[in-house]
Amino acid sequence: MKRAKNLRIKKGDTVRVIQGKENGKQGKVLRVLAADQRVVVERVNFIKRHVRPSQKTPQGGVIEREASIHISNVQLVCPGCGQPARVGVRMEGDEKVRYCKKCNVQVDKG
Repeated sequence: MKRAKNLRIKKGDTVRVIQGKENGKQGKVLRVLAADQRVVVERVNFIKRHVRPSQKTPQGGVIEREASIHISNVQLVCPGCGQPARVGVRMEGDEKVRYCKKCNVQVDKG
C-alpha cells in the first residue's frame, strides 16, 4: 500500500483546475484521496457509469458523477485575494496553519 503524502488541499476548500480538459473550472473539494494523491471536485470531471439495477439503484441505467483529478492539476483559491495561489504552512503557536503565498492571508478558518 502506498504511503499517504501530506497534502495542502483539504475537504471543503475551493480549488481551480489548472490543467487538462476541465481547465479553468472552479469548485469545492468533496473528497481527498490521499493515498492516490487525487481529489474529487464538485461539478468538475463528470463521467458516465452504466449501472445495473440493484436495491441501491432500482432503476439502473447511466449515472453521471464526478471522477477524481490528480492533486497537481488543481490549485487552492485564496479567500483573501480570490486568485489561485500556492499554499505554505507555518507554525502559529502550537498548531500548523496554511497561508496564501501571494497575499500572506491565513487560509484555515481559525
